[in-house]
Amino acid sequence: MKSMDEVRTAASRSHRRTTIPADSPSLRRVNGRAQDVDRHVGARVRERRIMLGLTQQQLADLLGVTYQQAHKYERGINRVSAGRLYEVAQVLNVPVGYFFDGLEDDNAQAISPRERMCLELARNFTHIPNERHQEALSQLARVLASE
Repeated sequence: MKSMDEVRTAASRSHRRTTIPADSPSLRRVNGRAQDVDRHVGARVRERRIMLGLTQQQLADLLGVTYQQAHKYERGINRVSAGRLYEVAQVLNVPVGYFFDGLEDDNAQAISPRERMCLELARNFTHIPNERHQEALSQLARVLASE
């Protein structure tokens, strides 16, 4: 019959975790894809936040998290749980699926300078307090676009 020490030693050995090296191809593939999704979702959160003219601090306040946490969500450093993603969608007034749009596109690239300029234009437009100035700017854009 085994002693208690032998039983404990055997039990502890059977419960030990096997570690997979960080550079393992299988681990990289799974984590890399997951990280890609996290970064994509974060980029979409950032894009929508900018379109609405919100700062990271304002978004964080609306979500009840710290500025640092909102920043990590946007960078894809921290994963957004399903419940939190639902809250983010509610705050940003989009369906949850919005954050995954374009994910299947293998040719997706980072935001181009032109797209960044458009996002900045939208953000600045929302900060114009005078509706007449907003309408004037909108008309100007229509005229320039038709040339």
